[in-house]
Amino acid sequence: MIFNGIDFDTYFKNYPDANGYFGKYGGVYISDELKAAMAEITEAYFTICKSRKFIAELRRIRKEFQGRPTPISHLERLSGAIGNVQLYCKREDLNHSGAHKLNHCMGEALLAKYMGKKKIIAETGAGQHGVALATAAAYFGLECDIYMGSVDIKKQAPNVARMKILGANVVEVTDGLQTLKEAVDAAFAAYAREYKDCIYCIGSVLGPHPFPMMVRDFQSIVGIEAREQFLDMTGELPDIITACVGGGSNSAGFFYGFLNDPVKIYGVEPLGRGPKLGDHAASLTYGTEGVMHGFNSIMLKDENGEPAPVYSVASGLDYPSSGPEHAFLHDLGRVTYDTVSDEEAIRAFFALSRYEGIIPAVESSHAVAHAIRLAKQMKTGSILINLSGRGDKDMDYVIEKYGIPAKDADLL
Repeated sequence: MIFNGIDFDTYFKNYPDANGYFGKYGGVYISDELKAAMAEITEAYFTICKSRKFIAELRRIRKEFQGRPTPISHLERLSGAIGNVQLYCKREDLNHSGAHKLNHCMGEALLAKYMGKKKIIAETGAGQHGVALATAAAYFGLECDIYMGSVDIKKQAPNVARMKILGANVVEVTDGLQTLKEAVDAAFAAYAREYKDCIYCIGSVLGPHPFPMMVRDFQSIVGIEAREQFLDMTGELPDIITACVGGGSNSAGFFYGFLNDPVKIYGVEPLGRGPKLGDHAASLTYGTEGVMHGFNSIMLKDENGEPAPVYSVASGLDYPSSGPEHAFLHDLGRVTYDTVSDEEAIRAFFALSRYEGIIPAVESSHAVAHAIRLAKQMKTGSILINLSGRGDKDMDYVIEKYGIPAKDADLL
């Protein structure tokens, strides 16, 4: 399929290019010393990760440890409550550790082991990436440091406990807004000190090359499985697919399987409390081109051109930029990026729980809310949602802040 001059038959061979660019987005904007470290990782990725031995080991891990493939569920009761559009979801909440994050964490940790590294470090917001990396570290016998903002530590107490039980060292970040952006800042600073003995396992399709490509490739299993499963289940492709977008790892992997198909693709950003700067984290919707954390993309900026403060009820989405490939697909128009507010996401959180017995992560609830909105506008068709994680981590916070709704009908 050719879309706006891009041949998606060969898309993944051409993007990113050799310098890590998706069009004008991506690249490597870091110190010369860290560029050498990134070059080492890039070389290892294109040699070790493409080897038969590595691929066979990763496939074994996915099957025997992660529990892949994860299924697709038909959301029959929720669909019926809305109308005639049929909703389905890819169940990444059933991936071991409760979210899609383990897909790239096991790949990154396996790469670290093959490279002879002793330690892996990372940032986390919602805690799912931290839990996944702590899980991978325990599996491979590696040391693990997880940087997490103080605000997110309070919001995501269950995941903090899980990381510590798994043996990770959770480093509290008290700078700035004490959320995901500051955690990334701190993790990058630590990596600059320790890069000879460790790998910084970036938690999304962010950062300097090769991480936007590498994380996407490890996450592509989600989209590859989903496409095959949906065809097997229904005999056709979905009309629409939708996934939440913060940094964009779950969506990049999900979209991978469908970019060359006649399927409408939506990425859903967090509108938070509203469109005022500081009240949301919808960078692709409201941002402009800029460089942060070693890559060029579309970002939210303050009056000085620096990364703006951001907010979302979903800790895993409150980042002031998005992955460079998302910025590229946004400019191409191949993916439509829309927004969902906190209130819509919370209603969807309870709707999926009540109608289907599935408690979603608040991050994933943004995609569920968007699918519900689309289903109300359509007469017929099918929508496939990437349910990127489960909501165990969010229950206490949601109940404390929003309470529990009395009537199911109020949720739709």
